[in-house]
Amino acid sequence: MPEAAKREKWVITGGAGFIGCHAAARLHGQGHHVVLVDNLSRRGAEANLAWLREQGITDFIKADVRDAKAMAEAVARHADAACVLHLAAQVAVTTSVKDPREDFEINALGTFNVLEAVRASGAGPAVLYSSTNKVYGNLEHVKVVERDGRYAYEDLPNGVDENEPLDFHSPYGCSKGAGDQYVRDYARIYGLKTVVFRQSCIYGTRQFGIEDQGWIAWFCVAATGGRPFTIFGDGKQIRDTLWVGDLVDAYQAAVARIDTVKGEIFNVGGGPKNTLSLRELVAVLDAAFGKSFNPPMADWRPGDQRVFVANIDKAKRLLGWSPQVSTTEGVQKLLGWVRENYQLFGTW
Repeated sequence: MPEAAKREKWVITGGAGFIGCHAAARLHGQGHHVVLVDNLSRRGAEANLAWLREQGITDFIKADVRDAKAMAEAVARHADAACVLHLAAQVAVTTSVKDPREDFEINALGTFNVLEAVRASGAGPAVLYSSTNKVYGNLEHVKVVERDGRYAYEDLPNGVDENEPLDFHSPYGCSKGAGDQYVRDYARIYGLKTVVFRQSCIYGTRQFGIEDQGWIAWFCVAATGGRPFTIFGDGKQIRDTLWVGDLVDAYQAAVARIDTVKGEIFNVGGGPKNTLSLRELVAVLDAAFGKSFNPPMADWRPGDQRVFVANIDKAKRLLGWSPQVSTTEGVQKLLGWVRENYQLFGTW
C-alpha cells in the first residue's frame, strides 16, 4: 500500500499485542507518530513492546481500556491523532465462557470507553475497530457439505458477506458484537468517523498463540517445541486465513478513504482463495518436521463454526484492498519465524 502523503499520529490500543505491534512497526517505519496504549497483560506483550522500542517507538501509555478516565486522558492528550486503532480485547471464546464478566468489561465496556473518549475530545480522529466473524454466530442456517476431506459452504462460493444477520454466540461473540454495534452507531448518532472490521483468522509473526486463540501460531509453536497440541472438533473445519500485514494494509486504506467509508463495516479475511483446515495445517507441519504429529481429538468448543470464509468483495470495492500473501506462503513465513525465535516461547 502507498505511504500516506503526510506524517500522521495513530493511537493504538492493544499496541503491544500481535496485530498492534505489526501496525505500530509499519506506521513508524513510514514516518508516522505512533502512541501505544496497552496494559501488558497478554502473553508476549512485554517482548513485543521491547521489540517496538528497539525500533524507536517510545510513546507508550500503560493503561487498561476498562479505565474510562485513563482512556479519556490518553485520547485528550493526543487529540491531534488521525486515528485511534482499537485492538485491545479479550480474544478467546473459551476464556469468555469461564469469565463472562471480565470478557464483557474488556470488550464491550472497554470499547464504549474508547468511543466516549474520542467523542469527548471533540477532535474527530477516525476510530477503527477490530471486530470478529463470531458476530455471525454458528451460521446454522447455512448448509455445509464435506468436499475432499474439508468442510465447505454448499451455496456461498464467495463466502459470508456483511448482509448476513448478526447472531452472537458465546459471551465473546456477545461482547465483541456489542462493541461492533456501538462503533457503528457512534458514526450514525454522533458523527464519529468509525469503521468496523469483522476479522477472520489473522495470523503472522510475533503472534504468541495459545491453545484457545491463534491456532495457526499455536500449532507451529507446539510442533517446534515438541509440545502436545489438540484438535478440537474433527479437524475438517475451515477458516479463511489473512496475513497480518495484509490486515494493516486494510486499516491504512480505510484511514486514507475515511471521508467516504466512515460508518462502514467490512469483512476482512483471506477470502475463498486463502482457506485452511486444521488437518491441512498438521500435514504442513508433518512435512516440515519429517514426522507425524497425529494430535489427539477433543470435543467441539462452544461457538465453533465448521466453516467461516469471509466474502471480501466490499473491501475490494470500497478500499481497493485484497490479500497479497497466500496461505501457503504465510504459513511457511510464520513457521520459519517461530523456529528462528523459539527462545521467546521457551519459558511458557
